[in-house]
Amino acid sequence: MDFLVIDDDKTFRDATCLLIEEAGHYAEGVPSGQLGLEWLKEDKWDAVLLDYNLGPENGLDVQVEILKQHPQLSVVMFTAQGSIKVAVEAMRRGAADFLEKPFQREQFMAVLARLQRLRQMGKRIERLEQQVVETRAQNLEPIFDFTTPDMQKVMETLTRAAKTPASILIFGETGTGKSVAARAVHESSHLADKPFITVSCPSLSKELLESELFGHVKGSFTGAIKDHWGKVKAAEGGTLFLDEIGDLPMEIQPKLLRLLQEREYERLGENVTRRANLRVIAATNRDLKKRVAEGLFREDLYFRLNVIAVEMPPLRARDGDLVRFAKHYEKFFAEQCGRKLDGLSPEAVACIRTYPWPGNLRELRNAIERAVIMARNEKLEPEDFPGELRGQNAGITVADENLRQVGSLISLEALEEAHLRKILERTPSLSEAAEVLGIDQATLYRKRKKIGLE
Repeated sequence: MDFLVIDDDKTFRDATCLLIEEAGHYAEGVPSGQLGLEWLKEDKWDAVLLDYNLGPENGLDVQVEILKQHPQLSVVMFTAQGSIKVAVEAMRRGAADFLEKPFQREQFMAVLARLQRLRQMGKRIERLEQQVVETRAQNLEPIFDFTTPDMQKVMETLTRAAKTPASILIFGETGTGKSVAARAVHESSHLADKPFITVSCPSLSKELLESELFGHVKGSFTGAIKDHWGKVKAAEGGTLFLDEIGDLPMEIQPKLLRLLQEREYERLGENVTRRANLRVIAATNRDLKKRVAEGLFREDLYFRLNVIAVEMPPLRARDGDLVRFAKHYEKFFAEQCGRKLDGLSPEAVACIRTYPWPGNLRELRNAIERAVIMARNEKLEPEDFPGELRGQNAGITVADENLRQVGSLISLEALEEAHLRKILERTPSLSEAAEVLGIDQATLYRKRKKIGLE
């Protein structure tokens, strides 16, 4: 936990911070309530230890202002002039606890332990609320009632592996539901009541990603103004999900391998070895064997991650699931938007079946949401879908996709769109697609946006 100690007595303030750090937490001290309020605005803290007598300031008034601005913070009031009246008033104004100076070390540690339990309870409530929001937003249960044999096999493997501590590696194109599958594994495992923490490997620079994963200590790099616990610590006892592991920088891969093999790690800028108790699930749309051969991914890390491996089939290969998913999303968004609709017309179903769905489930969800909003009739029709689904840019239907060949009697624009879609479908990243097409990524981004593949 991160504690802010507000006390005008420097000796007592420093001693309190030392006790907190001995208990394995982080602490900073400030001499006034005004300065404390400024620090609370600039950074995130878990609890405040506040002195009742702050020279010209009244600790009770400072406490009221702190909780007004940060109602979720735990505040502990302490004073050398303790009385039942002061304690009652502090608690009435929202204090989590009260300590009279001088206090015994055991008393102080007991208060810290209570604050830690409160924080853990708060985080658990926060996780449960988040799960409720996500479940309502996605309504996942029908999505995992698969009819396609390949998906049944994938989910059977994941369900069996969920009860074990084994690492799991999930392959699949973008949008096939890898992160949803990872959460499903977590929720059906013995760790379901513990944290599920996601780290997106390509989203940060090497330095920031290392700090995000393992944490850092104050002063370890420019901008590290305080100690920070990383996602490994946040996932303690639960599941750490590493999304797009194929893009993990080579410099961090040995540290991840050590975490997997030895369950040990160090924060950035620190020599203290720490133990980790967690389960790792990783996902990627990359060909990791190819990246190993190219020297971009460690072979030993690949084998360590590849204890249980599955591949999420693309949506175009899951005809039995495709239409059922579309109907599920139609009902969900119709209810969400307050529309009274009666499913999809036969023409709309045919349109869905013939489209290749390069964006997979994510693209399907967005297309159906758009169709529900734009629907003019009781059933969804092809004209309600985005242009690429009904082939309007080419003046032909998606069912006539085979006509989009060199020399066909169609426009250059339609031919370019068909070629773009195929290249994006066959390449694992925008950079590789741009290289194949001979254009820069900015141009490719604009072209994707134009044909509705944002």
